[in-house]
Formats: sequence, structure tokens, C-alpha cells
Amino acid sequence: MKKQTTFITSLILSLSLSSFAQDNDSTVIRKFFNESLSNGKSYEWLRDLTTNVGPRLSGSEGAKKAVQWGKTLLESGGYDRVFLQDVMVPHWVRGAKEEGYILDGKQKIKVPLVALGGSVATPKKGITAEVIEVKTFQELRALGKEKCEGKIIFFNRPMDPTKINTFEAYGQAGDQRRSGANEAAKLGAIGVIIRSLSSTENDFPHTGSMVYATGVPLIPAAALSTNAATLLSKTLKENPNTKFYFKQSCETLPDAPSHNVVAEIKGTEHPEEIIVVGGHLDSWDLAQGAHDDGTGIVQSMEVARLFKNLGIKPKHTIRIVLFMNEENGNRGGVKYAELAKQNNEKHIFALESDNGGFTPRGFGMQGASADLLAKVQSYRTLLAPYGLHEIERGGGGVDIGPLAPQGTVLIGFKPDAQRYFEYHHASNDTFDTVNQRELEMGAASMASLIYLLDNLTN
Repeated sequence: MKKQTTFITSLILSLSLSSFAQDNDSTVIRKFFNESLSNGKSYEWLRDLTTNVGPRLSGSEGAKKAVQWGKTLLESGGYDRVFLQDVMVPHWVRGAKEEGYILDGKQKIKVPLVALGGSVATPKKGITAEVIEVKTFQELRALGKEKCEGKIIFFNRPMDPTKINTFEAYGQAGDQRRSGANEAAKLGAIGVIIRSLSSTENDFPHTGSMVYATGVPLIPAAALSTNAATLLSKTLKENPNTKFYFKQSCETLPDAPSHNVVAEIKGTEHPEEIIVVGGHLDSWDLAQGAHDDGTGIVQSMEVARLFKNLGIKPKHTIRIVLFMNEENGNRGGVKYAELAKQNNEKHIFALESDNGGFTPRGFGMQGASADLLAKVQSYRTLLAPYGLHEIERGGGGVDIGPLAPQGTVLIGFKPDAQRYFEYHHASNDTFDTVNQRELEMGAASMASLIYLLDNLTN
């Protein structure tokens, strides 16, 4: 009887402690959301970054301004340390505004077009040639050199609209942007145009990075708006001899010096173990870079502010990292991981926000054991009241990816993704497309998970 009484007492004590811990965690999470929604700074920081700094492609004056902007703001936060990490970055410039025309033999139709990041220029007078439309590399290769030589190849494979996860659709369509010029050049083509990687029909062409392969001729590559791609495809069906003209003046300059910006809150119990929260400071040159990735930057900075202002002292060191050069090289992410290894730093978790500033849905985890994933999934009861139902495998991010070989668990913040590819890499990625409440909810969501992870690992 005594043993049974002891067991029951122990069980009641254990359940009481667990209930107390959950109640305490729930209270802290509520404070995060209350503070962010009532007194959050992320929206005004984003307004400042997008409108006063603006586009910030690596190597540009905008990128330099962004580094100073981030450093100054973080220094004003009263954190234990703020510092810069030197990194050399690519320096590609767009040059004069591009021109594109459909020439169907009867009329000259101007269409929205932008050079792909990393592309070479056309000759000064531009190029004009017949167009061959394909959807896949296999279809292109089947045509052979005889049909492709001297032509402009038009990759017209849309993002799959049936995919509920728009990032899956983006991934499946992305090879034509990244490698289309290489595949076309192997068959003697003189230029490439692609259908913009966008989930909507509009007149905004979307840029993005492409990379030339070694030993393959360098031919110019550009993206048409989705509406323009649809029009060109229709015109080709009516007149297979339709030609296309485009002109672009981009060039790649020597690598330029830049920086990651880092702020640190020292851990009280395990300062040698680091939890990273970050996004990328650079953006493409066409717009303000609001959703990509201004929102991730200001949300990460807001995480640090929430901890500081609410007097929550983390057990582990929390680092806010504004990574440079995610868009066309990931030099900042690589450098950060390189320095972490060189300095024998132990990074236990890294959380990245780079999916836009929309309504929070949850998180994806990469590199977590089954036990760890199950434990984090048990936090759904604490997070679900704030709309955070999705905690699953996957996620991570480009900037934090290089930390994976060091055993770091990578986490991607997942907002609703249905609208993201309307703005991604296009000139309409502007401050006015970001909803203040959604942005602030995202920052509080990230802070809540970081708080739970900080208390999970002892």
C-alpha cells in the first residue's frame, strides 16, 4: 500500500510540475504576442528598410546602406554584442532597362522583360531571332542542334497551379531559370527567354539567379511576365515564324566587400551553445524587397527585442543574423558557417524566415531526431491558439543550410504561401503588400518557438 501511495504521489507531483511548466510557457507566449501586436517595431522597421534603403542587391550601394542600417538598429537594442562579419560577394549590375518585342511579321508588340541575375548582356543592338517554344529540357534535347542553332529558346513551363504548396511548384519549375541558358547554348541557341516563375497571371516579370556551366557558351537569358509568355505562346501557334527581339546591358563586376550583421544575447546557463534566428539582408534590384526578405529581417530583429523588452533571459546564446547575399551566391551563409567551425562554436538550432510576411502557419524542421521532432510537435497545444498548426519535417533555409554539416537542427518559419509568388523577385515586392498584423504575428511566432527550444535543451 505504501509503494502505491508513493507512486501516486510521485505521479501527481510530476503532472503538477508538467502542468505548471505548460502554464508558465503559455503565459510567456501570450506575452510575446501581446507585446508584438501592441508595441511591435517590425512594421516600422520594414517601412524604413524598404522605402529609405530600398533595393539592396549584393555589391550595390543599397546593400552597403542596409548593412549600416541593420548595425545601427541592433546597436540601439542594448544587446550583449553587435558585430559585422566580412564577406566578399558577387557584384552583378542590371544596367539600362531591358527591351523586349514580339515580331509576328505584322506588328511589333512590346512586352515586359527583365534580365536574369547573373546573365550576360546581349550585343549593344540586341538580338533578333526565330523562337522555339519548349517546356522541358528533354523536349529541347529531342529537337537537336539542327533546329535550335541560331534561335532563341523560349521555356514556357508554368508553376503547377494544382500544387497546394506553392514552394513545391516553384521548385519543380525552377530548373528552366537556373540552367535553361546552359541547355540551350549546348544546342547552338543565341539567347533564352523564360516564363516568369510566378503563381499569377500579371505583367510583372520576375528575375532570379542563373548560373553558367563551365565550358558552355555564355548566352543572354531573360524572363517574360506571365501575361507576355502566354501572348508569345499564342502568337507562335498562329505564326510559327514569329521572331523575338530583346536587349539587355547587364554585366558582372569584380566581387565586392560586404558583411553579415550579427547581434547576440548571451545565454545565462549555456552561453557556449548558440541558437540562430535570421533572414537575408540583400534583395533583388527590381523592387524594395519587402517580402523577400525584408519581412524576415525585421521579424528576426523583433525576436531579440521581445526577449529584451520582456526581460526574458535565455539559457542559451541567441544570435540574430542578417545574412548577406542569399539571392545570388549564399556567400553570407557559407561565411557564417565557416567562421562558426573555425571558432569551434556549437550551434544547436537555426531558424530562418524567408517565405514572406504572411499569416503564420507553423515551422518545418530539418535534421531533427524522431524524439526531438515529437517533442517539438507536442508544443502544438501551446502554439495552435495562434494559428501555428504545422510542425513537420522539411523547412530550413538557404542562409542557415551551411550549418547542417555541423549537426545544427535547421528550422524554416512557414507563413501562408499562397500569395508569395505574386511578388517574389518582381518589381511589385513593395512595402504596401505587407500586412502589419500578419508581420507582427510572425515575429511573435518565431520568438515563441525560440523560447520553447531554449528551455527544451539543457
